[in-house]
Amino acid sequence: MTVGRLTKPFFVSLFVWAVLFGAPAFAKVPSVMVSLLPIHSLVQGVMGDLGEAELLLSGGASPHGFSLKPSQVRALARADLVIRVSADLETFLNKPLSTLSNEAKIVILIDTDGLQLFEIREGGDWEAHEEEAQEAEGRHAPDPHIWLSPENATRIVRRIAEELTALDPENAAQYHANATRLEEQIAEIDQEIASKLKPLRDKPYLVFHDAYQYFEKHYGLRPVGSVTVNPEISPGARRISEIRQNIGVSGALCLFSEPQFEPPLVEVLLEGTQVRRGELDPVGASLAPGPDAYVQLLHNMAKSLQSCLEPNG
Repeated sequence: MTVGRLTKPFFVSLFVWAVLFGAPAFAKVPSVMVSLLPIHSLVQGVMGDLGEAELLLSGGASPHGFSLKPSQVRALARADLVIRVSADLETFLNKPLSTLSNEAKIVILIDTDGLQLFEIREGGDWEAHEEEAQEAEGRHAPDPHIWLSPENATRIVRRIAEELTALDPENAAQYHANATRLEEQIAEIDQEIASKLKPLRDKPYLVFHDAYQYFEKHYGLRPVGSVTVNPEISPGARRISEIRQNIGVSGALCLFSEPQFEPPLVEVLLEGTQVRRGELDPVGASLAPGPDAYVQLLHNMAKSLQSCLEPNG
């Protein structure tokens, strides 16, 4: 019948009209660039299945000496949102971000309200490091390794949800639901780690790079010094001699290196001592990017501390 033949074109026309004039447009999920793997993991946890954030620095690369690839610079120019920790940590981003011609929102996480911030340590075996840092920076700046505190990570998750919602309000409910789920996961691993590390609170140790005080203070651990403030710069002969002397005086049970930096130097420092060697990874060099990486990073750090400080525990 004629009516039957007209039914399909009629509904096609009605659909087109609704799309053009009456139906809401599909939300555009923001294009997001993130500097470091731990932060990328938190961002991806909040975005969930809505989109994929792009990680700038992955694998064993260090934020202290990284350079962007041309393709990454081009991606920054297309981004809606760029998330970093601070100008003092990811220095490789300072120049590219200063020359961006687009209107990307740049989020500096160290400015997040409610974060607990600590200054670079000084005094005792941290003193020489502070002097080096002040010569390099000419000013006092907070320790930027803020993600290693689970409390700070929770506040960062909330900030990320707010920033994504501001750019993409149609998906606000999903961002906040994902953030709540991620906060619950962080609280769960935090409780687990606190229980595991409680017996280690009185056990002294040294670290290669002073990057862990947010983690250490949160769990009440006992670091007694570090080898260097800047892992890209090897300590001189005098500093090495001082560290070897302090290892004996401090009673340190372990010296923790990092996967990115100078294992041969650690061997020199430990030669002839009873100090055990461990490894801590503050940026997740061995982890695959994704929403589970942050929780895995905390778990791995706790496991490394436990394995070295209490090997027979």
